[in-house]
Amino acid sequence: MNDRMSDYEDAIEVYDDSAAGAEAGAHVGLEGLRRRKEPLWEADNSSITSDVPGLHEVKELLERDDTSELADEEINTGNPLPSTPVDPSLIETEVAEAIKSGVLEHELDWAHSAAEQAEEFVRRVWEASWSVCHFRNLPRWLQDNDYIHAGHRPPLPSFSACFRSIFRIHSETGNIWTHLLGCVAFIGVAIYFMSRPSEEVKLEEKLVFAAYFAGAIVCLGLSFAFHTVHCHSENVGKIFSKLDYCGIALLITGSFVPWLYYGFYCHFQSKVIYLSAVITLGISAMVVSLWDRFAEPSLRPLRAGVFAVFGLSGVVPAVHYALTEGWLNAVTQASLGWLVLMGCLYIIGAIFYALRVPERFFPGKCDIWFQSHQIFHVLVIAAAFVHYHGITEMAMYRMSVGECPPPQELVL
Repeated sequence: MNDRMSDYEDAIEVYDDSAAGAEAGAHVGLEGLRRRKEPLWEADNSSITSDVPGLHEVKELLERDDTSELADEEINTGNPLPSTPVDPSLIETEVAEAIKSGVLEHELDWAHSAAEQAEEFVRRVWEASWSVCHFRNLPRWLQDNDYIHAGHRPPLPSFSACFRSIFRIHSETGNIWTHLLGCVAFIGVAIYFMSRPSEEVKLEEKLVFAAYFAGAIVCLGLSFAFHTVHCHSENVGKIFSKLDYCGIALLITGSFVPWLYYGFYCHFQSKVIYLSAVITLGISAMVVSLWDRFAEPSLRPLRAGVFAVFGLSGVVPAVHYALTEGWLNAVTQASLGWLVLMGCLYIIGAIFYALRVPERFFPGKCDIWFQSHQIFHVLVIAAAFVHYHGITEMAMYRMSVGECPPPQELVL
């Protein structure tokens, strides 16, 4: 009997100790408690046997432990203590969600990367495999000359594709290569002339010729660039179209500079007046070229007229020189013949350009070669080299004559 009472008292002490530990744990880490599925006491505990009187009452008290009720209230807000068992199903759910989230994010990244690669692949295939099209299939902003029916480039929204197109045959091939070769030729001439020693060509004369070289190189270079990239997009086409017309104005202005410099070499006042007028006209022509509607196909005659009038303004100083120095001297000393030939080539080219001859009379027959624009380009290059030959002769004459004679004093 005493042994049984001793076992009973031991059980009561164990119960008190566990209850006190539970209260202390709840006070220290109340937020970290989680519900335990297993009871605090196992039925097969060796220290308690079914033979001990009052055992069932003690077990009922233990099963109504306050910590279990507290865990029920805090199960959704607490974090497990390091020593507290964690529900395996909860861990599995969290791991599954983390894996699922990572997989979805990886799949989205992969899908986005695959879409970008597919788009780049399609773009490159299109750039490499585009074919020429008919005039009626072009967007409105690419429709310029309706007498050229086929052989047009489609829109190429890539500068690399536009520049690679210069090695293919289409309606712009002739326009591109005529001014590209002309630009390269003038670059070579300019390098040769500017590299002459100072004893042969003075610095002042190099600067005068540099104005002409700059005008020719910029004009031909911008024309080449325009015909190469104008199929890129509507905005790019408009920008380079304006630059192309500005380049023409620069060429005409640069052509006047050496002729006026050598023609009125000993007449400083006349030289300054004519140079000022030419520069003013050149700036005016560039301002007009920046007008948005100036590049429209319907205003083709206006464009040709503006630059033709600008070029023909050189008649005024030429007549002035001939009246002062004599017509014979104007031809021999001022290269008036070469100047007239240059003007004729420019005017003839402008007429071909404005009237769109010969494709006007042979629609669809000049789609690739012998268009009016190509003829205009060839005549522009020919006129530029004719003018270079003329001003070179003027410079050589001036070098052979020497400095200007001193002004004569009036005798009373």
